[in-house]
Parts: sequence; C-alpha cells; structure tokens
Amino acid sequence: MADFAKRPEVTVSTMGKVHNPKGEGVRVTSSPADAGASANANPNPAHPKSHGSRPGPHRHHHQHTTDEHETKVTEEGSSRRNITRKKSDPTSGGFENSRKKQGGSGKGKWDPLDGADTGDLPPTDENDPLYDDEDAGGAGYVLTSVNDGGGDHPPKAATSYDVAGTGAKKAVYGPMLTLAEFKIRATECVREYYDSGDADEVVRCIDEMRCRGYHPEVVKRAVGLGLDRGPRERELTSRLLTCLHPTPLGDDDVEAGFTLLLDSLDELVVDVPDARAMVGSFLARAVVDEVLAPAYLSARNDDHPGDEVVERAVGLLSREHCNARLEHVWGPGDGRPVAELKGVMDQLLEEYLLSRELDEAARCVREMDAPHFHHELVKRGAKIAMEKDGLDHHHSKADNGNSADADVADGGGSVDAMAALFSFLVKNAIVSEYQVSKGISRLMKLMPDLKLDVPAAPAMLDEFEGMCREGGCLPSPPPPQPPAAAETQAEA
Repeated sequence: MADFAKRPEVTVSTMGKVHNPKGEGVRVTSSPADAGASANANPNPAHPKSHGSRPGPHRHHHQHTTDEHETKVTEEGSSRRNITRKKSDPTSGGFENSRKKQGGSGKGKWDPLDGADTGDLPPTDENDPLYDDEDAGGAGYVLTSVNDGGGDHPPKAATSYDVAGTGAKKAVYGPMLTLAEFKIRATECVREYYDSGDADEVVRCIDEMRCRGYHPEVVKRAVGLGLDRGPRERELTSRLLTCLHPTPLGDDDVEAGFTLLLDSLDELVVDVPDARAMVGSFLARAVVDEVLAPAYLSARNDDHPGDEVVERAVGLLSREHCNARLEHVWGPGDGRPVAELKGVMDQLLEEYLLSRELDEAARCVREMDAPHFHHELVKRGAKIAMEKDGLDHHHSKADNGNSADADVADGGGSVDAMAALFSFLVKNAIVSEYQVSKGISRLMKLMPDLKLDVPAAPAMLDEFEGMCREGGCLPSPPPPQPPAAAETQAEA
C-alpha cells in the first residue's frame, strides 16, 4: 500500500496539527499581517539565553503583542511612510493639484522658489559665438560701414558712425538698412524732390541712410522714375545726378547704377516703349555734365557690341554743338524759364505758318508740357498771324469767297491758318477752350499798341474770334435778351 495512504486525513479540525500536533508556540492570529509579524519577530531581549528558532530541548518563546509591530509616527508628515494621507487629512484644506507630484517623484522639476537661479553665474567668454553684450551689461552695438578704418586712415563722413558717447564696446560693420528698405526710402526721396526741386535735401537723406554699398541703386531709381514722368522730371533727374556727384555718389557708383539700368531695360520697355531712346539721352547728358566718364560708353560698347542705347548716346555726343543741344535734350517742357518758353512758342508758330502741318505742330505743343501757359501760345499765334497779313488785309465778305489755295499762294490766310490750328488742338484735347478765351482776352488788352503796327488789327481780331467760335474753340455766345428783359435787368 502506498505511503500517502497511511497519512491521516487533513480536515478543518486537524489543520495546523499535521506538522505540529501539539500546537505549541503557535499564537492565534487574526490577520495574515499579524501572523507574518509574529513569525518574523526577534527573540525577546529579556531572555539572553534564548536560542530563537533553533531546535533544542530548551526553547523559550516570547509572547508578542500587536502594538509592537504598529507603525510609529512621531510627527505627521515627517515619516517616509505617512499613514495619514494629505488628501484625506481634514486639516490640510483638501486636495490641491499643484502639490501633486509628477512622474519620477518630481525629479528634474524646476521650482522658481528654491533659489537655484540666484547664484553667481560663471563669467561669459567674449569669444563665445553666443556671447551677448547686452546680457553682460553693455550698451549694445553701433552700426558702421566697412570703410570705417582705423590708424592713419580716418573714416569717411558718409560711411562711419559716431561711437563716442554711446557707451558701446564694439562696432558692427555693415549697412544700417536692408536693400529693400533702402530702395523704398530712395524712391520717396526722389518723389519728394520732384515736388520741391530741392536737391540738397536728397543729398542729406542719402548721407543719413549710411548705406554706401547701395548707392548705385540711387541712379537706377532716379532714372527709372524719370522715365515714367514728363520732360520736367527728366530734367530734374539729370540735375540731381549732377548734384549727387562726386559726393555722395562716386564714379564707380554712377557707372554701376547705369549698368544696373541697362541690364534691366527689357523690363522697362514693357511699361515705357521709348525707354531705350530716353536712357540713351540720359547717358549723353551725364557725359556732358561730367557725371559719367566717356570711357564708360566705349567699354560698354566693347562688352555689348551693337547696343542701341549706347549707339544713340554716342550719336548725340557726335553732333555739332552737342553741349548746347544736350542741355535742352528733354525739350521745351523741361521746366526752363518763361523767356525761353516764349522763344520756343514763336519758333513753333513760325514753322507752322510755313509748313501748315497740323500734326507736327500738335506734337510740339504736347512736348512743351505747359498746359497752364497755353493762353500765351494763343496770344502770340494770333499776333504773329495778324502781323504777317499786315496792312494788305482787307476784311470783306466778297473776299472770303476766294479759295484757300489762292490765299496760301499769295502768302495770305495766316489768320485762317492760325484759327484752324487752335481748332485742331481743342478737338484733340491738347488745348482747352478756357486757354483760348483767355489768350484772346489778353490780346484785346494789347490792341492799342498793336494798332500802331497793324491798323486793321481790331477787324482782324474780330474775324479770328469768329472763326475760332465756328471751329469750336470758343463757347457759343449767350442769346441776345429781349428789350423788356434788358430794361428789367438794368432797373434791378
């Protein structure tokens, strides 16, 4: 029979007596925690001769109490194992999320109140790429130009900055503005110059910007804006380049500026079809004003043979009396004095009476770009026409039946031709009706002096005014009022 069959049956009543039938030394426990505490208890120090759990005939066991193994808490919150939780403590004011420990038992978490960042930091190395002068107690940087040299070469006025009195320890070399910012400011300066005509203000603005490396953009911007404007603005641009050279724009800056302009002509031609011809005039005018060296045109022609712009500039410079002609290269509308403008008008009217070409005369009037001065054109035109017809003019309805060709062949019909010219100009919106009316009224005030040279001037002026009215140059006169209405108006 097997050995396990001889073993007694284990029941609830015999449980615990299989290995210890007598049950000696086993204390009744109420919980597994008490049982574990009693099993691992040290021998009682009152019995020094006790051998603990060693087997032997003389083993003395101390009866342990439950209070011996309770957790001892001297002060709440100071023990590693605090039985009274702060969350459930009624005196702690409830649970606070800010006092909750994060992952890792709060390790690596910065506390702004622990004073760790108030200690003395190690000195910063000035050679460190991350070194900041402001953090080290400095006053910042002062921007200067690359040409701000030292030693025997003093800095130039247009490229250096006054570092004295700023408290800065070192200077940062480079322009004060970016290229985009410089272009915007330069454009504003040139546009303001077109309104005021003060070139000294433009020079001062360029000096204050302290961007010597961007000076070629001034030439390109000024000429580019002049292409979109009239003859007056182009003349002002040529004068501005003369004022800017040699300070603050040097020879290299002017040449580099025209190079940038010539390289961007393909884009300018889209907006200004005559850009190539006008840029050639700018080049020739700059050479005459001694702003641009003639060698620049030769070098440009060698690098870009057959350049239309350079060839036009060379052609303008090769003409006879080129200096005098290029001073008025932008035509009569370049803002010249009134006396010169009157001379241009006289020349225009004389050529028209010889050629009788309306289109050419209209082009010349448009090039003058003086709409506020057209009344002078009307006055001088009527006066020249009456002087040409002279004393042989006899106004009669019978003579008006003759053909215009006969009048032209005999040298007459100057008043008729002048009236036709102003009618053509008014119909093409080149001259306004108000300017024609004002010119005739001014001529009437000069009639006493004009009668000394042309006795028939009053009759000729009446004829000229009637033809202008028929041609649409003058508004129709108001209809005559009835006598009763006139008397009522006079009594009022």
